[in-house]
Amino acid sequence: MNFFIIDDDEAIRSMLTQIIEDSDSGEVIGEAEDGSFLNESFNMRQVDILFIDLLMPNQDGIETIKKIKPSFNGKIIMLSQVDSKDMIAEAYQNGIEYYITKPINKYEVLSVIRKVTERIQLEKSIHDIHHTLSHVLNLDSSQSNHQPIHEQKLKTAGIFLLSELGIASEKGSKDLLNIVEYLDEFRKEHSFEEEFPPLKTIFRKVAEKKGGKTYSESALTKEIQASEQRVRRAIHHSLNHLASIGLTDFSSLKFENYASKFFEFTTVSKKMEELKKGTTSPTPRVNTKKFIKVFYFETKRLQREL
Repeated sequence: MNFFIIDDDEAIRSMLTQIIEDSDSGEVIGEAEDGSFLNESFNMRQVDILFIDLLMPNQDGIETIKKIKPSFNGKIIMLSQVDSKDMIAEAYQNGIEYYITKPINKYEVLSVIRKVTERIQLEKSIHDIHHTLSHVLNLDSSQSNHQPIHEQKLKTAGIFLLSELGIASEKGSKDLLNIVEYLDEFRKEHSFEEEFPPLKTIFRKVAEKKGGKTYSESALTKEIQASEQRVRRAIHHSLNHLASIGLTDFSSLKFENYASKFFEFTTVSKKMEELKKGTTSPTPRVNTKKFIKVFYFETKRLQREL
């Protein structure tokens, strides 16, 4: 990662540089004591993460951010002794990722750098998966070319999320993608604020679409039951995956971002305790409807980022 530091305190710039380089987090490719020292010849596109002070003599941090925003695609971490909620809110509204209050703490800085780095890598992965969509879905070029861009992006986002949840290779992953496709069609005619379809309806509609007119009622029932089982197995596998990550690194961005969204806190904690002790217990009850609902909305959020 390439870093740039803007702070009128030389000691802060030196301290941050040492923290970044000693931890092998990346390289500090430049620094400035004020936002006004950033000239047009400097290519901000080379910078992945920008540290910037809020209050500086000539051009403060927020003003600087506004000026570089059109050409800067990196992430911004703001530093300040000011703890005004209004100023912090304004900083976030202008696109910063994190706000660190001075005096800076080495471990807080490293934690923030790690989280921002993971976010950058996550966004890069989304775009990489987008470019390899046809390969991942085993589609030939003619199929891919005839698929609407909206649907391509929806599947891309869904596949990426399945990978993040550790279930991309599970049999239930295809069922979840089909469910997302159905819910996207459903949402065009209904508002989820008023109504979210029951699980029985979701699985039936997806099975009907899969079988077309060839399924008898008994065959349809059998497919619905099989699909439910595949999805539940995938969900439990995801629980194990996230619990394992949390056990290894509780502050992991992936664990923080997904565990509490997809599962109840007590369920994740219990699974982490089991993994830690190496014990097993009856399969915990998980809220399948919550998982599917969150999976859909997270997929839609990622779709918008593509």
